[in-house]
Amino acid sequence: MPIFRHGPPHIPTTTRYLAPGTGVRAHQHLVHQVVYAGRGVLSVTTDAGSWVAPATRAIWVPAGTPHEHRAYGETALHTVGVPVDRDPLGLARPAVLAVGPLLRELIIAYSSPGPKETPEARRMLAVVLDQLRHAPEEPLHLPTARDPRLAALCAILDDDPADPRSLAALGAAVGASARTLARLFRAEMGMTFPQWRTQLRLHHALVLLAGDASVTSVAQQCGWSSTSAFIDVFRRAFGHTPGARRAATGSDVPRRFTPGPTEG
Repeated sequence: MPIFRHGPPHIPTTTRYLAPGTGVRAHQHLVHQVVYAGRGVLSVTTDAGSWVAPATRAIWVPAGTPHEHRAYGETALHTVGVPVDRDPLGLARPAVLAVGPLLRELIIAYSSPGPKETPEARRMLAVVLDQLRHAPEEPLHLPTARDPRLAALCAILDDDPADPRSLAALGAAVGASARTLARLFRAEMGMTFPQWRTQLRLHHALVLLAGDASVTSVAQQCGWSSTSAFIDVFRRAFGHTPGARRAATGSDVPRRFTPGPTEG
């Protein structure tokens, strides 16, 4: 992944507003970073895969990790830089973290324009780090497939997550047995094929919901057997229904939207 730097890499704390479909090109920081969408849906992509987060989740990006952002829907992007010697998580890889009401308000307040070296700002960051230390990690990662047969299967379902074919039928299309593919999913993705397909469908569902598609339409486009089945899976993954997600994330973007910069 090519790396582009924009601005001082040691101060990646900011708020910017991204129009739908825009993003922040590949870059890296000398410090850890918390990436949070106060509204909209945000993805972070590295060579190892992609992570996606609505406004009830944040993405942790370790220092030195080349990554890029993509916004879905009108997105308020809040980023908080964390010094490497104050790492509250000890993770060497990106991760999606649950964000409660207090942590949400702290991230939004701390990433707002203003000096970060005042006693008040330092105390606020300390509370942010305390909250992050206890934030549960969520399994919302789509790893990058290495085996070409597995990559071909992933591309088929990424193009059409509603494709109902079994692993055996998909294997016939990519030239691998169901047994071989099942082994590759466990070895490369760290999950079973059904678990991976559910993750993929949830990623697509978040993107479609950010574009104001109806819940019923999203359920159909992503391959759930019914709207109620989609709502149940979504609630178990995110702790609320798809409709509640919209209601909870509608106040953090100005009415007139200004695209943010395309570099980090």
